Amino acid sequence: MSSSTLRKRTSVTARGIAVLAASSLILAACGGDGDDGDDETTDGASETTDDTGDATGGATDAPVAGGGEDPGAPEAGDRDLTLKVGTVLPQTGALAFLGPPEEAGVLLAEKHINEADLGITVEVTLGDSGDPDNRAYATTVPQLLNADNKVIVGAASSGVSKLFIDEVVAAETLMISPANTAPEFTTWPDNNLYWRTAPSDLLQGEVLGNLVASDGVVNLGILYLNDAYGTGLEAQLTETFTAANGTVVATESYNAGDTTFDAQISTILAADPDAIALITFEEIKTIIPALESAGVDMSSLYFVDGNIADYSADFDPGTLEGSKGTQPGPDLGDDFRNELIDLWQDHSGEELKDFNYAAESYDAVILAALAALAGNSVDGPDMATWMGQVSGGTGGGEKVTTFEDAANAIIAGEITDYDGPSGPITFDENGDPTEATIGIFQYDENNSLVRQN
Repeated sequence: MSSSTLRKRTSVTARGIAVLAASSLILAACGGDGDDGDDETTDGASETTDDTGDATGGATDAPVAGGGEDPGAPEAGDRDLTLKVGTVLPQTGALAFLGPPEEAGVLLAEKHINEADLGITVEVTLGDSGDPDNRAYATTVPQLLNADNKVIVGAASSGVSKLFIDEVVAAETLMISPANTAPEFTTWPDNNLYWRTAPSDLLQGEVLGNLVASDGVVNLGILYLNDAYGTGLEAQLTETFTAANGTVVATESYNAGDTTFDAQISTILAADPDAIALITFEEIKTIIPALESAGVDMSSLYFVDGNIADYSADFDPGTLEGSKGTQPGPDLGDDFRNELIDLWQDHSGEELKDFNYAAESYDAVILAALAALAGNSVDGPDMATWMGQVSGGTGGGEKVTTFEDAANAIIAGEITDYDGPSGPITFDENGDPTEATIGIFQYDENNSLVRQN
């Protein structure tokens, strides 16, 4: 689809070398000052279930949640609201592989909300974010705002969101990203209108650094994209890995739009690293053959959320076998996955193979709808007032796991704390989730991802 076309649907530490007890850790990011959940990832935070390192065992204290000033209990009574939601997600560009699961999540949320028939109807318009090169967002965002969409879901890329966030804020429109991870959004002057359901890279970088250290890597090379996403994740990875007594022997960057990486790879290999972390987007499809041609042990590679995907159709069997990577988000249940697969097949006629940020996209729409119900308004600032509470950031509401249960509670005048398929969110006063799960994956012989349990 061209960047000017919108599709519309009306009816989704280790200190020392860490030991990873399992393949996941729920990280509770305490507090609200500093960068996106601050770098205070509660040490040893929660149980090891599927995600990251430094599992010291046992549950920790509950995160210090902010969520802003508590608006109190919602007013009881029926609603009759229509919420227009526009997406600015990657149909084209370097993150296009994230578009299908994210759009599927948005459309599934739309389906569930409308089927519940509890006083709010969601109308979704799908739009392309593209990337900084093709600038599809520059067409999409004005079209969505002019069409009176009250919620913008996107972008996936932190670098792209930076290019239009001020435009959305100026329009007093709620903006929720399911995948922005750059720490700088924590302190962005957004008038309380920007929120995200994905954790900061201060969390993913810590998980990745501890994973690499726990695998016995001593000398690490890093190749990263020189943008808000890449520089933030590289910095946290370096800090965590060096704190675990590792050494980053070479760090090389590249710019968006670059098509050759031989110089960076040569410099990294000259430093003789034990492993290489790749903080990239779709450029990885060019980088992997170059690394293989250079004689790199392909099982010594580490991927991140920007490039971790199913590559069974892209490379020869065994190419990536044994390499690992990190991806925010809990292990999705079969029921949720199957609903996404069926919906996407009906919508696009294509198979949904990746599920990156599908749950976070789903929960972004659900939370916006719940905030609209709580405030009985679809105006951006009004919804923003209730986002913290419906996520459990304030109010001490009862935990619920479905839109229907949460909506019924709100209509009854009760405070609710929604935990969806992306897990507990619990927004702080900066619009950041204070809890997150970072999954650890390993590639099998077919270059497909297997979550480590």
